[in-house]
Amino acid sequence: MMGTMFRPGTNENEVRMSDVLCDFCHREWTEDVPVVEGHQGAIICGNCLAVGYDVIVNHDEGAGDVPGGYACRMCLESDEDRAALDRAGERGWPSPLHPDVAICTRCVRMAAEKLTGDPDVAWTPPGDRPPAPA
Repeated sequence: MMGTMFRPGTNENEVRMSDVLCDFCHREWTEDVPVVEGHQGAIICGNCLAVGYDVIVNHDEGAGDVPGGYACRMCLESDEDRAALDRAGERGWPSPLHPDVAICTRCVRMAAEKLTGDPDVAWTPPGDRPPAPA
């Protein structure tokens, strides 16, 4: 399903923030969980982005890699599209809950940059977070 994912029963003429769901975990959008929007209304929440970032950017080799042949839910690029853009073989991260939904490395990085640069959002990429107090 492409496009914005809504909670079942949502009145599309009166959409509330909590009606919009993350494509990767189906969690509702709240003030506490920021989201980034991709093409055609695809949404990834900050929690899913943190997991994908940890796997893709922090090089957790093999952890949750999506097999070849995937299309990125956020940018809609297929393997062929990435190959044409000199990004053949680029890693992707599949949702652990919905493995048919994946995000490419480029979109993980762009979404992380978007959330990190938003002064209204307290989101930092895994590995960049200060250690928890003892």
